[in-house]
Amino acid sequence: MVSNSYSILNFEVKILKITLFFALWSSLFSQKGPPRNTTEKEEYLFSGTGFFIKNRKPYSDYDAKKWFEDAFYFQKKGDIGKALSLYEKFSKRRSDAIVVIDSKEIKVGPESLLRAAKIREEKGDWSKSFSHLKLIAKAYTDYDFEVIADYLLNISEKLAREKLPKKWGVIPRFRSGSQDRLRFNEIVEIARGPKYAPRALMILAEISIKDNKEEEAIDALERLINLYPDHFLSEKAYFQLAQIYEGLVSGPNYDQGATLKALNFYEDYLILYKLPPVKDRHESSKDYLARIDSFKTRKELAEKGRSKMRSTLSRSKLEVGKYVENYGKYFITRWRELGNLPATQFYNEAITIAPESEAAREAEELIQNFQN
Repeated sequence: MVSNSYSILNFEVKILKITLFFALWSSLFSQKGPPRNTTEKEEYLFSGTGFFIKNRKPYSDYDAKKWFEDAFYFQKKGDIGKALSLYEKFSKRRSDAIVVIDSKEIKVGPESLLRAAKIREEKGDWSKSFSHLKLIAKAYTDYDFEVIADYLLNISEKLAREKLPKKWGVIPRFRSGSQDRLRFNEIVEIARGPKYAPRALMILAEISIKDNKEEEAIDALERLINLYPDHFLSEKAYFQLAQIYEGLVSGPNYDQGATLKALNFYEDYLILYKLPPVKDRHESSKDYLARIDSFKTRKELAEKGRSKMRSTLSRSKLEVGKYVENYGKYFITRWRELGNLPATQFYNEAITIAPESEAAREAEELIQNFQN
């Protein structure tokens, strides 16, 4: 009996030891939950080295400097493959080392990633190039941000609009609309401010329209006009919102929510932009002159769009009036007492909304018939 009790106790002690071992292992090496401070947050952006346990601690200055110097030498010699392999080590762990080459101080971590991004772009791997640039923007915020932001936008535009180069010159790469939209959303978050975010939002909207993602396009354009109302791209955003909603109009016999939205945006556009927005300090003279020409075209189309939406809405009121005139007696309380008044109200609205429209003329004739 004592022997059995001792065996059970011994077994329980072993189980307890194993439990404590795994608890200690978990507390030491797991990386659950958000990082606690800025340094940890920056480290957490890197994928880390190691198989089972990811090491995200910064590289030692000695290793970082040696790898960069070797990569610099290989790149200069023309051995791009070896150079790229060393540069991309810095996509796994951070480095704040500084090396002096040709009397110039170079920040090893971000410079390695920038060089890797350029090599990847030349090789046609634009997606990988974007990933390296994004890591620089997020992890090395004191690096040359404007250069990186410009590069991010240019690479993203190439990915979204140009034909993707074949991998190894043989295997075709295919464009992903969802990835394109995700990239521009990331740029908006990374590069907040009037220089980069409005352009990213506009491109995001254009890609979404191309991919028949109207809701995402509307979201991007509304963010642009709400967050950057003074930016020159807000003018184009108002016009595009009107056009998107016009495209959602099903006709006078259906719900007129989209018609009203389109009409409101066309009217806002024509009120707010009697003249084109002034030249932006980040805008070239060539781009400004091209925008002026586009503005003239948009304004003409906006006037036509407003007229069309008014006619559609007027026709809708006319159709509702006809329905009330013919079938109102089945659902209107006191219809005998009211007579033609409910139908007349809708006919008058049709005339008020678009006085020059065909629907307005038809409404006038129907009102005239009531009076006779």
